[in-house]
Amino acid sequence: MKTRAIGGLRVSEVGLGCNNFGGRLDADRTADVVHAALDAGITFFDTADAYGETRSEEYLGRALGSRRAQVVLGTKFGMPIQGGSGGASPAYVKRALEASLRRLGTDYVDLYQLHRPDPDVPIAETLGALGDLVQAGKVREIGSSNFSADQIRNARTARPGGPRFVAVQNEYSLLKRTPELDVLRECSERGVAFIPYFPLASGLLTGKYHPSAPPPSGTRLTEPNSRLASRFLNEDQLAIVGRLDSLARERGHSPLELAFAWLLGRPPVASVIAGATSPAQVRANAGATRWALSAADLAEIDRIVPPPRA
Repeated sequence: MKTRAIGGLRVSEVGLGCNNFGGRLDADRTADVVHAALDAGITFFDTADAYGETRSEEYLGRALGSRRAQVVLGTKFGMPIQGGSGGASPAYVKRALEASLRRLGTDYVDLYQLHRPDPDVPIAETLGALGDLVQAGKVREIGSSNFSADQIRNARTARPGGPRFVAVQNEYSLLKRTPELDVLRECSERGVAFIPYFPLASGLLTGKYHPSAPPPSGTRLTEPNSRLASRFLNEDQLAIVGRLDSLARERGHSPLELAFAWLLGRPPVASVIAGATSPAQVRANAGATRWALSAADLAEIDRIVPPPRA
């Protein structure tokens, strides 16, 4: 699999999002997915201390085992976990990292990311703490998540000559194009890698959902009390998905391949991280990088899903 840069790191174009670990997947099924990803050439694994109530990190570290050095391991901090307050204060940053290292069974993290902005802590203070961790050899690169263009700019100038975020991880897909308003441009101009999450719109772009058929059972969007169902499973979204599905299949591809190819064609995108609950899903994701969209393809996509307007 081809690789791209996140700061000084090289990551596979397709990464594995680990938010299912410790929740929908137990330790054994997590290991099956992780090993399938490694066998498929995926080298970028993205988790967070908040995923699976900290079990995602634990299960991922256990599954990687002696192969840990073969991968680029990213995790996040800042969300409240186990009844704690979370946040981005210097003391919490360092405490959270030590806990993550212990759960992951490693002595360093390749990409350590602030999961969301903390309005109560100046970003300069957070960056200072993260810089200390880099200097100590416990973190190789630092990143952010859920940052606006203004927040990306502010972080770049908060500590002149000091540590800087090399990546931002925000939601982005064919059904969620708002990063095109300003975040993607900001990333391109500042040399910041962009990592899209929810690239398949929680499974809506996998080809399993059709406007004329009931949604399949056993998926994230059809789970009881799903917080995502009301957002994604509606008539307008399904109509768009149907048109994208037809476009992909007319060209001999799947809608999943369309979703990946479109994202990988956006210049700041470094790796498309998608979750998986089975080895088969991992293999499908890893194989979805071989389609280079033409100008005609892109124009047709824009007709189906128009770019956002300010």
